[in-house]
Amino acid sequence: MSESEKTGGSPLSADVAGRLSEVFDLVGPLYRRAYTKVERDVAAEGLSVGVRAVLSMLHGRGPMTVPQMGRFQALSRQFVQRMVNDAAARGLVEAAPNPAHKRSSLIRLTEEGRTVIGSVLDREREVLRGVDGDLTEGDVDTCLRVLAGLLAVMDD
Repeated sequence: MSESEKTGGSPLSADVAGRLSEVFDLVGPLYRRAYTKVERDVAAEGLSVGVRAVLSMLHGRGPMTVPQMGRFQALSRQFVQRMVNDAAARGLVEAAPNPAHKRSSLIRLTEEGRTVIGSVLDREREVLRGVDGDLTEGDVDTCLRVLAGLLAVMDD
């Protein structure tokens, strides 16, 4: 399957494809700076960035298995399991029976987990309100579409 077939569109021009490298030039530093900021923020809650990622994923997607979380985040199952164990030790997540698989429990947020991640996400949204006010919902939709397309191409 060609790259354009994977993304569902026609091939990009060389100029547009070249401009996508500019996206990568920004995404790397953005990720590292966001990671550092999130790391400082979640420390106030006594969380690691990894536990925050698990809580956020469960908050947004609902109960998931550890392997599902690993695939979704492109992380090893072992790393995700350590983060789940850390979150469970704090009472933020719990295992629930998985009707689809007896040996792979679903992990879900506890009430305390919902409260903690809600507080973290509220603080993060407040920081994000500082982004240039000229952005529109359409701008964000386009950004998400471009990043999802890049992710799909890299996911082979």
